[in-house]
Amino acid sequence: MKNVLILGASGQIARWVVQALAGDGSVQQTLLLRDPKKLTGQEPANARVIIGSVLDKKLLRQAMAGQDVVYANLTGADLDKQAHSVIAAMQAEGIKRLVFVLSLGIYDEVPGKFGEWNRAIIGEDLKPFRRAADAIEASGLAYTLVRPAWLMDEDEVAYELTRKGQAFKGTVVSRKSVGDLIAQVIADPALHVGESLGVSKPGSDGDKPYFM
Repeated sequence: MKNVLILGASGQIARWVVQALAGDGSVQQTLLLRDPKKLTGQEPANARVIIGSVLDKKLLRQAMAGQDVVYANLTGADLDKQAHSVIAAMQAEGIKRLVFVLSLGIYDEVPGKFGEWNRAIIGEDLKPFRRAADAIEASGLAYTLVRPAWLMDEDEVAYELTRKGQAFKGTVVSRKSVGDLIAQVIADPALHVGESLGVSKPGSDGDKPYFM
């Protein structure tokens, strides 16, 4: 049995991951979310739910106990603080494997006019995301960082990857695509260890996302 802890489990990407893991009898999911109103009542049979915040150190340690993989789908102006809490709990419980969703642009890796537009729109908001990335990269954990392009709701799986140090490609990607990548890493935790992955839809290059 593989035990997977999903932090921020009500998030729109996380919902695709929960769905992807629902039919896997070898997986036990633990879903941590802050707002019980976001429960659908249709959580899969292989999932248990914990209501709370990753900043609750005692609760997070309890949720971490016995887990094999931690997937964090968190956001907010205090994302770096949340990341430090996750790192500390994982280190305390001896858990190594972490998948953490961040954002494009944290390394100033988005080129051209799209990069200029992206910095103008979300540049300030990315600072805690970059601090979270730096903390995770220095943590000694077996991490995979996921940096999606601007997210869309299309029911499709179509994506390409770039690595840290490479120019970001594309402008958009579906949440389902990002969820597919994360589900693959959970299925095979040896994939993409120590990598920071840009995720975008092939052929979606432009000056800004098509829906903006």
